[in-house]
Amino acid sequence: MTVSEDPLAGLSDKGKLMGLDLGTKTIGVAVSDSLRMTASPAETIKRTKFMADAERLLELIVRNAITGIVIGLPLNMDGTEGPRAQSTRAFVRNLAQKTDLPIAFWDERLSTMAVTRTMIEADLSRARQAEVVDKLAASYILQGALDRLRKR
Repeated sequence: MTVSEDPLAGLSDKGKLMGLDLGTKTIGVAVSDSLRMTASPAETIKRTKFMADAERLLELIVRNAITGIVIGLPLNMDGTEGPRAQSTRAFVRNLAQKTDLPIAFWDERLSTMAVTRTMIEADLSRARQAEVVDKLAASYILQGALDRLRKR
């Protein structure tokens, strides 16, 4: 298992990637197409215990033939790491014990804000926004990584 700060390092050149937006109550999940052109929102997992969360992620990994994971790293606006980033790193350390897939961190600053702005512009109700924001944020995170990978 490879955990990398650089989303380019450690990820294979082929296959679908999974994007994760890790929140305290939910995990937003997105999946790329096999050509790695687009990221699509997949689902929002309601967090319970780590083992249950990890089992659901592993099911999605198998079902979608995932070859790598991109997880949003919630940095502070000045680029430093706070408690949420530390929590994300701890989650990844635990997940890394359950899978051999490479895992890359991607700076997720402003991802939820960008997605929320888009949903407001699309005139989604607050209830609908709450339903989809996490998986859309995961898609936004993954799309950023896909765009960067294409520039290799």
